[in-house]
Amino acid sequence: MKNLTFVFLAMFSLSVFSQNNILPAEVQIKTAVLAAPKMFRDSSTVLGYNSSGKFVTLRKGTNHMICLADDPNKEGISISCYGEDLEPFMSRGRQLIAEGKSEIEKRETRKIEIDNGSLKMPSEPSMLYVVTGDEKDYNPETGDLENSRIRYVLYKAYMTSESTGLATTPEVPGMPWLMEAGTHRSHIMITPAKN
Repeated sequence: MKNLTFVFLAMFSLSVFSQNNILPAEVQIKTAVLAAPKMFRDSSTVLGYNSSGKFVTLRKGTNHMICLADDPNKEGISISCYGEDLEPFMSRGRQLIAEGKSEIEKRETRKIEIDNGSLKMPSEPSMLYVVTGDEKDYNPETGDLENSRIRYVLYKAYMTSESTGLATTPEVPGMPWLMEAGTHRSHIMITPAKN
């Protein structure tokens, strides 16, 4: 009985800690849109976390850009924005993870669904912007992030080195290259060199 009480208290503490980590919606929104080009920030849709820790729409936008707030239960700061044509692929991944699927199972399921046409992928390369940073450089009261790093990713299924003219490994910092070439997850990576 003592052990069960300990487990319950530990679970309760984790739950309270997780909920207390949730930032106000306006702060989540301010941070999330930092990943988008400035022309899209004011009218993008933002997905983030409510006070219960549930992933929800924090702001419904009026353009084609969707931004994701930082996950408060993961170390560091990571935010991203992408075009709405990529949302079926992204939301399906979130759904599969929520169902308890492993990363390998998630990839296999999405491949099957892309190949059979039940999961629609963009017909043209679709951009994903990813901004990361350290907790020490983040102000949770204002939503400001200093010393952040950006990565650009262009998704299109089954791109190859031959079809794009891109190398499959980067040879110099900042060079565009094709990752997971020839697969349903193929994407062009561009990571600007650090100063």
